[in-house]
Formats: sequence, structure tokens, C-alpha cells
Amino acid sequence: QVKLVESGGGLVQAGGSLRLSCAASGYTFSSYNMGWFRQAPGKEREFVAAMTWTGSTYYTDSVKGRFTISRDNAKNTMCLQMNSLKPEDTAVYYCAADPRGGPYARDEYAYWGQGTQVTVSS
Repeated sequence: QVKLVESGGGLVQAGGSLRLSCAASGYTFSSYNMGWFRQAPGKEREFVAAMTWTGSTYYTDSVKGRFTISRDNAKNTMCLQMNSLKPEDTAVYYCAADPRGGPYARDEYAYWGQGTQVTVSS
């Protein structure tokens, strides 16, 4: 079965960096679209970034120039490099996968990880 496991979250000061990873198993990783979403307390889960199986990338405006999504098909891993972090980036970050859906709408993704907490202090 499809399994997605996020790691790399933590507490960082504003202006700092974190690198999130999503380890995938149970499916042909290279043929799936992958995405990162986040959910802050009291808010809906929102799109952050995505990379299609063809390598196209998408970002929400608030992270453009600061976050970089990447994938390593040989290692079945997707990463999100987050630089210049801001307190408003604080959220639980989730990776998502779908063979055809994406990139922006969470309803387009069938498979989800359990999330990793990112906290940015001011």
C-alpha cells in the first residue's frame, strides 16, 4: 500500500532554514505527482508546492523564492528546502501523492502522510 512519511520538521528562528523530506513506498514513485501542503492551527490545509512526474514545479506565491521542491526518483524521496523562514510559515507540513491529480487542490491527491511540525519563532 502507498505510504508517505515526512521528516525534518522542527523549531527554527525566523530567517533560518529547514529541509523536509517525504519518503514514499508502495507505488511507482516516479510516475506520481507529488505535493506539499501545510495546515496552521485554526486554518484549512493549504497548498505550498508541487512537482509533477514530468518535473514541472508549482509554488504558492508566499513561498516563491524561499522554498524549493525537489524529488529523487531513485530514492523515492521528495524534499522541500525552506529558507528565510517566517513565523507565518509555522504549520504542520504534509506530503501528498497522486497518479494523476494536482497540483494545487488538496482534493486532487489521494494519498497523504501524517505530517511534520514546523515552528518558526520570531
